[in-house]
Amino acid sequence: MATIALHSASTGLSALSTQLDVIANNLANVNTTGFKASRVNFQDLLYQERAQPGVENANGDQRPTGLYVGLGTKISGTQLDFSEGAPEPTQRALDLYIEGDGFFQLRVEYDLGGGIAYTRAGNFISNSEGQIVL
Repeated sequence: MATIALHSASTGLSALSTQLDVIANNLANVNTTGFKASRVNFQDLLYQERAQPGVENANGDQRPTGLYVGLGTKISGTQLDFSEGAPEPTQRALDLYIEGDGFFQLRVEYDLGGGIAYTRAGNFISNSEGQIVL
């Protein structure tokens, strides 16, 4: 029984440690343009049935509910918060703000991995070749 309790406690501590890591990441990036905060989702592990409902106890009364002992928790995943942030006026011609759903679609240079990237950061500039870049 003691090992079950210790295991249950250790799963909770491990899950809370992950939650603290996610919160620290959110705080570290609070001023990053277009950053989307994350949220941790928890999930119960299995329950162990110690006593069934409806069974008579020593006094002759029937137990109305069963007795279940939880075996801990785990992280079921993290979820991005896609809520809209507050617009910040910058007076720069190439700064854009997305109102509502959506992302800016960007072409990634081949030497940086190539492909397509998506962002909500709208702080665009013009490079030396006259291209609009992020």
